[in-house]
Amino acid sequence: MTAVADGPGLADRVLGGWLGRIAGNMLGKPVENGEVWTRERIDRYLRRAGALPLTDYLPEPADDEDARLLRPEWRECVRGRVHGSCRDDDVDYAVLGLDLLETHGFGFSTEQVGDLWLRRLPCLQTFTAERAAYRNLAAGLKPPLTATYDNPYQEWIGALIRADIHGWTCPGLPRRAAAQARRDAVLSHTGNGVYGAMFAAALVSAAFTAPTVRRALDEALAVVPGSSRLARTVRRVAALHAVGLSWEDTLATMTRETAGTSWIHTVPNVAVLTAGLLYGDGDFTATIALTVRGGLDTDSNGATAGSVAGVLTGAASIPPRWTEPLQDTVRSAVFGFDGARISDLARRTVRLAGTHGVADETGPDAGPADAAPSTLPG
Repeated sequence: MTAVADGPGLADRVLGGWLGRIAGNMLGKPVENGEVWTRERIDRYLRRAGALPLTDYLPEPADDEDARLLRPEWRECVRGRVHGSCRDDDVDYAVLGLDLLETHGFGFSTEQVGDLWLRRLPCLQTFTAERAAYRNLAAGLKPPLTATYDNPYQEWIGALIRADIHGWTCPGLPRRAAAQARRDAVLSHTGNGVYGAMFAAALVSAAFTAPTVRRALDEALAVVPGSSRLARTVRRVAALHAVGLSWEDTLATMTRETAGTSWIHTVPNVAVLTAGLLYGDGDFTATIALTVRGGLDTDSNGATAGSVAGVLTGAASIPPRWTEPLQDTVRSAVFGFDGARISDLARRTVRLAGTHGVADETGPDAGPADAAPSTLPG
């Protein structure tokens, strides 16, 4: 089995990834609308409810106006009302990715990803680039046309949210995780949309063995082209953090520098994610709280940040206020998985991870050929 650095064992880290992803998703879901729920509005909401600093699920809205602006699922996601996870695509794709690897193994093809979507995933539970790719699949198109035909969302965040399973099943093998994520991502995405998936998969994988968040980010950055906008954005956030700029000022700077992109585009969301991880500094609660307070695609960013932080700390170290309300239960639109036990999904993931053997990234599928090393500033 792949060696894991000192600290929690592999099973505890994988369970931490699943629990962290679901908890982070639930935290961010009520305010998932970057055009309405800006960073300033989110903090104003929390301040009115006496919930700053944020250390638990979002509080109930203080008045009818706030309630009207929240997503309708807020009633299942705010503190005191969480009884198992609510359904969300950020969790559906982790479940679907597990089914993909159990069905086809690590040598799966992009075509097999598409076939599984058509058989397991309802069309109306797909969005943006995934909806476009699904429509193209149903019309008989094959990859890579499924990603490029009539699809204006090719660089949005959808492929990134599908990547965690590749990191969980390749612990300590970031290039291999990125290569798997790339084969998945090109069904629906191009450019920075694909790089986001590779980066996220490598980041989750590196979290199993990296001694710090900074080291995990450095390893993840090495799998994407250094000249890409995604890589430049990650390096920029890291540089601002390194010189002691506050979290608020770092995100204000990145908001200006990524202006003109959609709130669902991969690049500005990776800035929010990177800032949450660096300023959270390995603390689970601080990491998901800062990431969700950063705005934009809050549930997706919260989910990825929670996954990374959960792997770093292990499930046993995640505060129970995040995990106990989940009741070890996941709701999912993936056929055959609704009501699944989170602990069972984690056990199945560990079985897959164990087939990779001792860390060795020298094989032909170790990583994308165009991914030049791109380390963070010292």
